[in-house]
Amino acid sequence: MKDAMMLFSQLNSHDCVPSYVKHAKQPFAGGTYRPLSNNEGTHAPVPSNFKAHHSSTLYTQKSTIHTDSNSTSIFISNVSALLRPAETATATIVNKVANNSDQIVPFPETQLDHSTDRISNQAVKACKKAAQTAAKTLFAAGHTIADTVQKAGRTVHSATGTIKKAWYTFVDSRAIQLIIKFFSKAHALWKKRMKFSYAFYTVVFALLTSAEVIFLQWGGYSEPEYAEDTEIDQTTRILQSVAGQVTKFVSQMWLEQKYQFLLNFIGIGLIYLVLILVLNRFWIATVIFGIAMTSYGVANSIKMRLRNEPILPSDLSFILNGNSGSLLSFIPKDQQTLVSGTITVLAWFSCICVLFFILDGRRCFIHCSWKQPFSSAKNVAGTLTRIIAAVLSIALLASYICNLNIPGAWSYVLATNLGYKPVPWNTYEDATSNGPATTFESLVRIKAMEKPGGYSQKNMESIAQRYAKEADSINSSRTNNLTDSTVIMILSESFSDPTRVPGVSFSIDPMPNIRGIKDSTTSGLMLSPGYGGGTANIEYQSLTGMSLASFNDQLISPYQQLVPNMKSAYSFNQIWNEACHSTCSVAYHPYYKSFYLRDSNYKKFGFKFFRTLDSSPIISHQDHIDNSIYVSDAASYQNVLDYLQQSTDQSQFIQLVTMQNHLPYSDWYVDNEFKDADISSDINDAERQQIDTYAKGISYTDSATINFLNQLNELQKPTTVIFYGDHLPGIYQTAAMEERNQLTLHESDYFIWSNATSPSSETKLSPEESNYSSSNYFIASAAEHMNAKVSPFLALLTELHEEVPSMGRFASTNDSWGSGSATYLNSDGSIVKKKNLSQKARQLLKDYSLVQYDMTSGKNYLQNLNFTQISE
Repeated sequence: MKDAMMLFSQLNSHDCVPSYVKHAKQPFAGGTYRPLSNNEGTHAPVPSNFKAHHSSTLYTQKSTIHTDSNSTSIFISNVSALLRPAETATATIVNKVANNSDQIVPFPETQLDHSTDRISNQAVKACKKAAQTAAKTLFAAGHTIADTVQKAGRTVHSATGTIKKAWYTFVDSRAIQLIIKFFSKAHALWKKRMKFSYAFYTVVFALLTSAEVIFLQWGGYSEPEYAEDTEIDQTTRILQSVAGQVTKFVSQMWLEQKYQFLLNFIGIGLIYLVLILVLNRFWIATVIFGIAMTSYGVANSIKMRLRNEPILPSDLSFILNGNSGSLLSFIPKDQQTLVSGTITVLAWFSCICVLFFILDGRRCFIHCSWKQPFSSAKNVAGTLTRIIAAVLSIALLASYICNLNIPGAWSYVLATNLGYKPVPWNTYEDATSNGPATTFESLVRIKAMEKPGGYSQKNMESIAQRYAKEADSINSSRTNNLTDSTVIMILSESFSDPTRVPGVSFSIDPMPNIRGIKDSTTSGLMLSPGYGGGTANIEYQSLTGMSLASFNDQLISPYQQLVPNMKSAYSFNQIWNEACHSTCSVAYHPYYKSFYLRDSNYKKFGFKFFRTLDSSPIISHQDHIDNSIYVSDAASYQNVLDYLQQSTDQSQFIQLVTMQNHLPYSDWYVDNEFKDADISSDINDAERQQIDTYAKGISYTDSATINFLNQLNELQKPTTVIFYGDHLPGIYQTAAMEERNQLTLHESDYFIWSNATSPSSETKLSPEESNYSSSNYFIASAAEHMNAKVSPFLALLTELHEEVPSMGRFASTNDSWGSGSATYLNSDGSIVKKKNLSQKARQLLKDYSLVQYDMTSGKNYLQNLNFTQISE
């Protein structure tokens, strides 16, 4: 009984633990190895006859085991049938104990419901069969693929073997072996080729830079021309020749202690040095430098001969805007040989540099390795040295250029100590005396105006009030408005009377119609700051009322150096835009829109559209005369007439810049009566041919202009035309040699004319008011001609025009011209120095300078003071 109770208590403590029967030790075969739970192992009570040290004793499970096994396990032999749940076993044990049974009775075997098991077995068999089928299929496919790959491999191997065999046969041939041995030895020698020394690089650097300086200087000179009866000794002829002038430019270092050659050497040598240190390839940098500087020298030479000025930084914007192809149209026929020869020389030069690059064993000018910059101390030092050298060279070049035109700056002091004397008002003289490279670099950084004394918001407000009162005074006697009429401003390219040039005369008049117009309407001579060029500068003055005389001498082209950098720019066409509360101003130019950045500048000025040869849409009329390369003036006028006929009755401002008489003058016209009518004296044949071609072009302009005005007379809306030539062509070499002719070569023709419908028809201002003018006064003069009201700004220009009829800044070597400062003319056309002007004139000039500074370079205080608005 005691044993039975002990067994009962043990069974109760295990709850669902099945009974065990001790058997003899059995092998593992035929059974399963089942882990026991932790409770079964150590913490739960076990039968008293279970001995832990009998590790080999096995127990057979008589029923289904429901306990979890975590750490230990027992072996369960296979049985034929599943056992009953533990609850049934436990009940059986309890019954036996109750009947005082001393023997442990095994669990009774019971029958289970096998229907579910049969379904499960069938599903398992189906899955197993499907898996076997899939496995067989995959195995077959894999076997097929393997066979295919194996066959392909054998084919490739066979082909490779054949190729190898053929290659070995070819390589083993005697001829090929000889070639291989030759190149092997050559390669060994090639690997041992010497590295060019830095001393050799220095020699090449010095020779090439010196050659480029001399070539640039050579391009700036021209052979002198002498009259047939002039007696010049041979020594003088040699010294005044191009070779003599170039020799003097170099030798003056020793003869006169003037080091302009050295200054130019430094200027372009720094560019060469930057290329070398940035690219780190000496010969590649040499090719780029040589081609670039030689091309620059050729272009500079051509421009010096055509327009009497060197290449300027402002010219680069023309090239950068995609007009490099158009430059070829400006190359004269007599310069084609120079261009062709230069191309040949550069081709040979490039081949030589490539050969040196191949022969030179030194690839990098400064040893460095970008792939493994830190692999060794040598690579680290080389890489850092290259970076530092490149940065320092760029910084040095930038500092040199930016300070070259600033008095007191280090590069300016260096340049002046070497003999540099800037002549910014005459870039031709500056380039020939100081060198084209120095002239170019000195104009890179430009400050439009120095801040005038007394510039402040308070003073600008005072000026605005003063000229507002002046405008009210003027307007009290005027009855019309500028915007009552359509105003057409015509810049006639290079138009002037050739018979006014000393030494030039014809037996027939090339401009009889325009001469008659000038006699019957407001007209006179315009002081032009340009000779042979500078169209955009005169145009800028006429559209804005600003004068180049008030700007710094370093400001060469406002269209390219000033306007693009302004947030807003005032121009007179905006008067018409304000009147119509829209855009009532348009522009035409029978050439390309990007010249002088007109396209972007006109947008800033507020023009509705700008029609050119490459605009969208393009100009409709593009007719040429005979062999001329430019659109005729008649076609240009017709584009304007078409627009006037299509537009509404709203008044417009129309800007037209023509191209017919633009250089070169290469005998375009078939029937040129001026060849026989030319009775000029003391000019050579080349000059005569250009003058005759130009005179014929002026004749065509004269006829087209009178026809244009006649058609405007038929319009039933008031129209006023402001017509002017921007500058004289640079073809009067003989006259230009005489300094007394400088003023004449800077005076072109202008007139202001109104059609029959206009109230100002047949109006002609007094000679004192119109005989002499400059383009910045044109709108103010037109307002006076039209009896139209003015703004405070136009009132200032009106008053200034009365006191200083004409003003400008142009090239001259005569000290009386102010050494490049502004030139002023009085009412009879004679030059007057600023100190000799009246007190009122000097005050007006001071106010004008303040206004121009405020509107172009200052804080634009006047913008909010209605300074440019015309009060109603």
